[in-house]
Amino acid sequence: MTDRRRVVHAAPPGLPDAGALRDRPRVVVVGAGIAGLAAATGLAERGVAVDVLEREGYLGGRVGGWTEQLEDGTAVAMNRGFHAFFRQYYNLRKLLRRIDPGLGMLTPVPDYPLVDGQGRRDTFRGLPQTPPLNALAFALRSPTFRLRDLAQLNARAAAPLAAVRVPGIYTELDDVDADTFLRDINFPPAARHLAFEVFSRSFFSEPADLSAAELATMFHIYFLGSSEGLVFDVANANFEAALWGPLRDYLHSRAVRVHTGVSVTDVKGGSRFVVGTDTGDDVTADGVVLATDVAGLQRIVAASPDLGDPSWRSRIAALRTAAPFVVQRLWLDRPVNPDRAAFLGTGGRPPLDNVSVLDRYEREAVTWARRTGGSVVELHSYAVTDGVADVTSRLLPRLHELYPETKNANIVGERVLCRNDCPRFAPGDFATRPPVATPTPGVALAGDGVRIDLPVALMERAATTGWASANLLLSRFGITGHDLYTVPTQGRFAPLRRLAERQHR
Repeated sequence: MTDRRRVVHAAPPGLPDAGALRDRPRVVVVGAGIAGLAAATGLAERGVAVDVLEREGYLGGRVGGWTEQLEDGTAVAMNRGFHAFFRQYYNLRKLLRRIDPGLGMLTPVPDYPLVDGQGRRDTFRGLPQTPPLNALAFALRSPTFRLRDLAQLNARAAAPLAAVRVPGIYTELDDVDADTFLRDINFPPAARHLAFEVFSRSFFSEPADLSAAELATMFHIYFLGSSEGLVFDVANANFEAALWGPLRDYLHSRAVRVHTGVSVTDVKGGSRFVVGTDTGDDVTADGVVLATDVAGLQRIVAASPDLGDPSWRSRIAALRTAAPFVVQRLWLDRPVNPDRAAFLGTGGRPPLDNVSVLDRYEREAVTWARRTGGSVVELHSYAVTDGVADVTSRLLPRLHELYPETKNANIVGERVLCRNDCPRFAPGDFATRPPVATPTPGVALAGDGVRIDLPVALMERAATTGWASANLLLSRFGITGHDLYTVPTQGRFAPLRRLAERQHR
């Protein structure tokens, strides 16, 4: 938290902890992803009894980690792909500080270059941290963005991009798609392709399918709204070892009961809630946090007529997921060149969106590479519209284009994952996206697809809604909550804010 202009959202006041109450409340948290773990932590630290029910055999949700075996019997770490822990992910980092105040499980990535189909390369290394100098320096040294491009921008139309107000930006731009917005402001096509498409596809969406409000909010979070810089950290070991195993131990020390391999079937209301499970071991509680993916939430709500009202239930049923994504992890019998970055973003090289070299940072991959003399490389394809076999057949040639030294490498092991469970952020979705609070007192939602009117995204949105759901239930019990932190909720540069205000007069 080096940004002096970060915003503190004060916790709801109340009693210091549940020990001051006559009866200790119990809450069931459904889902042990980032959102559910943040909710469980926030509740348990205030003395609430917590049960966490997770259908998978591991914690972390879409940032979970597990062990698999290669064809030769070697045990290897596996997960769903690269995740960047940006410095402005205050609430996620607050959760991780529970297991290590110094965040020793994270290691910095000094640069993440972006390369387009013509081989032009952008870099974030050495940029100033102060907005708007960071974005200006990036643009001026970019091979895809020239000075005359800056002069040709439609400044009035582009003002919302630099003068974001959250949540007001959603009223202004959520009905417009990102591609249309960038064309309307006359953003140069080459720079648009590299600088913005890389970010839009982080939401598993093509720019034409992403809300312009989400694009503007991302630009605010990562460029003009924060002085934390544009670099990020990565976990220095597989997620289970680095993050969730230690956090599970922390929660156990707070008497949290974590149940994996248990799927929730329904929630019944009444004087207390009864959370049904597929094992038949129902749990009675005073509160429930539903921190599941979209399909899981829809399934539970459909089977729980006591929850919500017709309007809310319709909003849940109308939720949609983004396009599928594919992760192809390769264990190669020879190393990539030593100058290869840990992470490389790509544009104009479909279906490849980025390349990660895991033996640059992940302990298990480092150990394997040193032992074998090989390397562990991961290829990502976001917003997939073709079949998995077609995508993977085209990913490897793209790797050979970018890293020619891999052409003659033998593949010792390969794992391919295809998932379709990330929330959609299409134009118009914001207005009907359900918030943390529900019509049923004592039931809260959490997750990266849940609405919260703060400038957060991706993993940070999951963590923030998790803490917020804990705060909601703590307030119901009369117990004080936890402070939240974000980048500023409006653009930092006053002249751009005034220009945006004049545009709407």
